[in-house]
Amino acid sequence: MLQKYNPRNADIQVWVGDRLYHRNEAKVSVFDSSVQGGDAIWEGLRVYKEGVFSLDLHLDRLFESAKALAFDHVPDREFIKAAIRDTLAVNGMTHDSHIRLTLTRGEKVTSGMDPRLNQKGSCLIVLAEWKPLVYDNDAGIRVITSTQRRNNPQYLDSKIHHSNLLNNILAKVQANFAGVDAAIMLDNNGFVAELNDTNLFMVKKGVLYTPFADACLHGITRGLVLDLADGLGIKVVERNLSLVDFYNADEVFATGTMGELTPVIEIDGRKIENKWKKSVRYGIQEAFHYFIPTHCEKL
Repeated sequence: MLQKYNPRNADIQVWVGDRLYHRNEAKVSVFDSSVQGGDAIWEGLRVYKEGVFSLDLHLDRLFESAKALAFDHVPDREFIKAAIRDTLAVNGMTHDSHIRLTLTRGEKVTSGMDPRLNQKGSCLIVLAEWKPLVYDNDAGIRVITSTQRRNNPQYLDSKIHHSNLLNNILAKVQANFAGVDAAIMLDNNGFVAELNDTNLFMVKKGVLYTPFADACLHGITRGLVLDLADGLGIKVVERNLSLVDFYNADEVFATGTMGELTPVIEIDGRKIENKWKKSVRYGIQEAFHYFIPTHCEKL
């Protein structure tokens, strides 16, 4: 599903470093670590009319990623919140917006891999755009299985929300050539990890299953869905799940900040149909929509 350009974004301003720039002037140095080696971390934030959803949970994950990668001179929580507030205010964004929050290791004194060359501190980027939910949550999405494996801790721990997304991008390239919306990525043992851009859940006989969060991102929405399901009295199981498990599921859906809860209606040509009178996803989605206003932060 290809995102569309929104003309309202033609004159947006973007926060880079310590101030705002028009989108045409918003740039980082060719010596920045994000350019030199994809050495950056990021969070995707959703803006509803009540505010920024689960902001502190996203910032917690950002700071944990920065610590894991040993970033230096990381801006504090209040500075980041102020930058987000100013960016939204100058663009008049109060709802239906998405923020790509990026923190790079910063600018190097000369090109090279060594982080000791980064002597100017981290660089914060707040890119806010008018953007609806990415997927059609009524029609659902079709997916294939990618040959590209998802990282696991022995290579690069997926708990680090880093900007080096080439394996995910290669999986998306395969999905594009196949004419579908996204690609399932397996772990190094052949179990389902997640889609190239969102976490995955499946339902079988009223039980909600999801893969262990070893080779997949510990998604914010994923965690909230687990909590909401538990509160609704739905049995939840985290375990290794194969493609055959997903092919034969009663329901499959994806979760993510930019899509909320999205039904998966086809995997590798196999149709996924809801065999139960009341959809488990629908019940969780209703609870999620009630949950949103109470977990937004007005900046």
